[in-house]
Amino acid sequence: MLVIESRCAEAAHQEELSLPFELRQKSRLRTKLASGEEAGLFLEHGSVLRGGDCLRANDGRVVRIVAANEELMEAKCATPFELVRAAYHLGNRHVPVQIGDGWLRFQADEVLAQMLRGLKATVGKVTAPFEPEAGAYAGGHHHHSMDAKHSGIIHEFRDFKKK
Repeated sequence: MLVIESRCAEAAHQEELSLPFELRQKSRLRTKLASGEEAGLFLEHGSVLRGGDCLRANDGRVVRIVAANEELMEAKCATPFELVRAAYHLGNRHVPVQIGDGWLRFQADEVLAQMLRGLKATVGKVTAPFEPEAGAYAGGHHHHSMDAKHSGIIHEFRDFKKK
């Protein structure tokens, strides 16, 4: 079994590993490369692999991560305000969200889809790689300074709406 223990910056790779978001969050994983070879990931705890990331195997080979297609839901709204409101409600539920140009994607969940439809969003199913936002807490989850951060975001949004 190929052992993979570190990240690397190299773009040239010899192998690929396709994983859905759920498995790209694991630091310990037994899996198979695209070639069919078994591999074991032994990475630093708390890291998330992104599509395009490269890892170095113990034999020197470079393995590129591919974000696998997944069944997702995509929400679109008629106005920027409605889209921001939908994003707020998903974030308030600590749901991983991928933000695109005029849309929000999240892992398939009919309860969340119904909530967003109640907020005037159009929600449909899509199959695509899932690359949610890393979030403001990517380096650790601390709530102590959020009042100032939320206040700044709200003021920026109000200024944006006035334009």
